[in-house]
Amino acid sequence: MIQWPKTNDALGTVNRGNPCESGLCTLCRVDCMGKCETWLSSLKGRKLLYPRDYRFTTAGSANTTHVGVAYNSLRINGYNYGATGLPKGLSNSEDDCIFPNVNIAGEFGQQVKTKFRVPVMTGALGSTFVAAKYWESFATGAALVGVPIVVGENVVGIDKQAEIKNGKIIKAPELDRRIETFLRYYDGYGAIIVQMNVEDTRNGVAEYVIDKYGDKVIIELKWGQGAKCIGGEIQVTSLEYAQFLKQRGYVVDPDPTLPEVQNAFKAGAIKSIARHSRLGYTSLSSEKQVGESFMKAVKYLRKIGYKRISLKTGSYGMEALAMSIKYSSDAKLDLLTIDGSGGGTGMSPWNMMETWGVPSLLLHSKAYEYAEILRKKGTKVVDMAFAGGLAREDHIFKALALGAPYTKLVCMGRALMIPAYLGSNIEGALNPSVKAKVSGSWDKLPASLAEFGSTPDELFAGYYDLQKKVGKDEMKNVPLGAVAFWTLADKLAAGIQQLMAGARRFSLKSITREDIFSGNRETEKETKVPFITDAADAVARKIMKG
Repeated sequence: MIQWPKTNDALGTVNRGNPCESGLCTLCRVDCMGKCETWLSSLKGRKLLYPRDYRFTTAGSANTTHVGVAYNSLRINGYNYGATGLPKGLSNSEDDCIFPNVNIAGEFGQQVKTKFRVPVMTGALGSTFVAAKYWESFATGAALVGVPIVVGENVVGIDKQAEIKNGKIIKAPELDRRIETFLRYYDGYGAIIVQMNVEDTRNGVAEYVIDKYGDKVIIELKWGQGAKCIGGEIQVTSLEYAQFLKQRGYVVDPDPTLPEVQNAFKAGAIKSIARHSRLGYTSLSSEKQVGESFMKAVKYLRKIGYKRISLKTGSYGMEALAMSIKYSSDAKLDLLTIDGSGGGTGMSPWNMMETWGVPSLLLHSKAYEYAEILRKKGTKVVDMAFAGGLAREDHIFKALALGAPYTKLVCMGRALMIPAYLGSNIEGALNPSVKAKVSGSWDKLPASLAEFGSTPDELFAGYYDLQKKVGKDEMKNVPLGAVAFWTLADKLAAGIQQLMAGARRFSLKSITREDIFSGNRETEKETKVPFITDAADAVARKIMKG
């Protein structure tokens, strides 16, 4: 197993725990006091694009040896002439071809186009208590930045205040809160996506959402996710709540209705009980049956009024990947999110996360191959989002290039949750009266923030930029978790612009697979992306021959 370094001296970042390839700690804590790259970027924004202590230091990269097959083993190509994809009104002059002029806005979808300002979206934030506690920051931040956010599975099912009668939802306060929080600041960019699993479908989530919100919401079917190969899970610490969830029809383990489990819980031997969702398509036995069932579901959703439909699939094998791309394209879905192993935002069995499924780079490479097969047959390929352990601007560029022209967005889970934690902790420390409301974890600002300041406008590099957008009066209503989200998004946006400018690509549509290299021969074999010295070698030899 490759061990990623815990510190980056050039940026001045330090991981609290053991880091993943993404740069995030393997175990990310909501009360963390810093300072991984994403945590620090949520405060200082685009300053984290550069080495620290300018004027007193020089810095050199150690990342020139690429081991294994992962996104880290892709390198980004650059060119020394030309400019493509210039936004309207710009010329190819050196004065116009500067990185701030790179257009990273885009859109996805079939008949109805969904626009976004930055090519990222959140992972599915569903029934986990973390998602509920920090939703205001997540959703407000996503709406203000102008990127899609996904309400994950089981939100209605676990809500004690929700009312379900005869299989029909008649009241869903938590789901309403999540949708309406996003819509409050929605300005035409981004989207609110509501995901459905087996239980959500049974409970009538699709019918409730379309009746109440109509075209304002994208509905998402769920096949799976990258973190695990079973359904969604949460842990509850109340016996009564566990019994309620069992009554709602969930799989609850251990069974809270059994006397022996109740006795063990009361004695303290069992301190929490897990709620699980069901697997889909267990009653089907062939690819053909899955296709028929899927098309039937999509047809029904369109019949009741949905104009935008997406699919989320996990890191299953090649058959499931091909099915997801083929069926989504045939059904004219608006988006397919392909989640590789490497991600995880909630509760997943640890050894399952460590050992199951297809790593992201391999899955995403095959997605491109299969998409090309459809294109060559004359089929319009569904727009895609790639997910699974991605967190930085270089990940975004590499994923967009790897799947070009089909990949429109990069889906990020934990990376876009960190700013909400950080901002909420700061807000609670600065204003103890709202600490509980914002789910703050700090009693006071930690020493790790001392060098940055002690007020929101001092701490967040993006504070005044966001204030310009919403106005001084409205700024007081924006949670600091959303300010941190905005600040991180600004850093990612600037980083993408710089990488694209270096590749002479001035709009997302102009990014191609030629903009990346494979850092080793194994990666070349698996991705079909040429090795560094093979890319354009034929052209180079022609130059030498005159």
